[in-house]
Formats: sequence, C-alpha cells, structure tokens
Amino acid sequence: MTTDILKRYEGRRVLITGAGSGIGQSTAIRMLSEGALLVAADVSSEGLEDTAAKAGTDKDRLHTLIMDVSDEDSVCNGVRTAVDELGGLDVLVCAAGILRSSHTHKTSVEEFERVIRVNLVGTFLLIRESVPALRLSKSAAVVNFSSTSATFAHPYMAAYAASKGGIQSMTHALASEYSQDGIRFTCVQPGSISSGMTVGSGHSGQNKGAGLPEDADMSLFAKLQPALIEGFAKPETVAGVVAMLASDDGRFITGTELRIDGGTHF
Repeated sequence: MTTDILKRYEGRRVLITGAGSGIGQSTAIRMLSEGALLVAADVSSEGLEDTAAKAGTDKDRLHTLIMDVSDEDSVCNGVRTAVDELGGLDVLVCAAGILRSSHTHKTSVEEFERVIRVNLVGTFLLIRESVPALRLSKSAAVVNFSSTSATFAHPYMAAYAASKGGIQSMTHALASEYSQDGIRFTCVQPGSISSGMTVGSGHSGQNKGAGLPEDADMSLFAKLQPALIEGFAKPETVAGVVAMLASDDGRFITGTELRIDGGTHF
C-alpha cells in the first residue's frame, strides 16, 4: 500500500456521490487519505455517518450531504451546497447507482425506468449542475461509473446494462464537448467486485431486490468468474483506479473507459 505517501489531492476539491457505502465510500476514504477536501453525498444518512467514522483523522476535511441523484431538485441544491462548501470544484465522481435483476419479460416499465432514472439520468444531472464550477478549475476531472455489463452479456440485468451503456456513451460525448474547457471525462467498468450493490444490501436499502431471480439459470454465469485466483475483489480495488484517473497521474486520459474485473472478460 502506498496511500500513506501519495498526496495527489492536496488542495483539490472533490464531490463524490454514492459515498455512503461500497465503491463510493472507498473512493472517498482513499481521496481523503491523499489530502482531498471532500463532500461525500448519499441518499442514506446512516451510510454517511459510517463514512465519517471510517475517515478517522481525515474527518476534518470531510463534509457530508444528503442527496437523491434521481431527484432534480435534490441534485441542483446538493451540487450548489457542495460547491459553496468547497469553494469550487475540481473533481466529480458519480458513483451513486442501483442494481435490479429480474426476468426481462416480467419487468415493469416503472422498474426499468427507476434504474435508468437513478443511474443514467442521475449521472446526467450531476454533470449538468457541476460543469459550471468545473470549468473554473485548472485541472477538472469527472469519473463516471459504467459496468462490464455495458459491454458483455450479464443475464437478468437488461435495465442495468442499458443504464451503464448509456453512461459509457455519454462519457465519450462529454469528453469531446468539454475538451476545450479542460475537463476530462472517463469512466470505470467494475466487474466481479464485492459490494453492497452486488449483494443487494447497503445502508440505504435502495438495492433491495438486486439479487437474481429464484429460478435464475446459473449456467449462464459460467463465464462470469474472475481469472485471478483471489476471486471477487473489494471496493478498494476500484477506488485506487478512480483516484488515479481523477488525479494528475491521469492527465492524458479522457474519453475512455477502464475495465476493472480481474480478467472476468478477456
């Protein structure tokens, strides 16, 4: 571990959504350890309390904020509050999201739209509201969250795959649109990561129902296992990559995605 000597985020102002659990929380802890002034946003007050507790001595540079990324007013007010609290914005990490698994022929329009609303529309809203502040930064970066399901077949996850594919495509378009403003846009594609989302838990309970259907054909998942011997990875594995992408180490990376899945998809 080198987090005790890396200080890539000293003086950098960061907003992370989904920071109350899983990868979002791990990313917040990682960037705080590197010196960030950070606003952790989540729909769950309990999750944010847990994040603050885990921040340890870095807690004095952490501010927490209740935000529902699926609600336009909540995002508008939340981003405004975060920018005011931080005195500007250099990094946005859109980690908030939900996973629902079901037979597609049994999925209601409401269930499908809920996933799209939180994952894809939520990411759009955050970026729309953050761009004015990011344009004033000298080293702005946005890291979005796609998934291996956006590129590879994951059964029973059609809505989730659609939302993540949209995020991935949107990231490319945004990287081009704001390239002259100096804002870098990248996204990560986590896969085979053990987190509250994948197990259908988490402080907010918003991923209730994320588990596979009881009659799921498990043979369809035969090819969805990590090649690396340690198996499913912890959220910290992704957090380190996100921290690199949004730091000066990633200054020549934009308009692309990075897959983090332990070789599940060669």
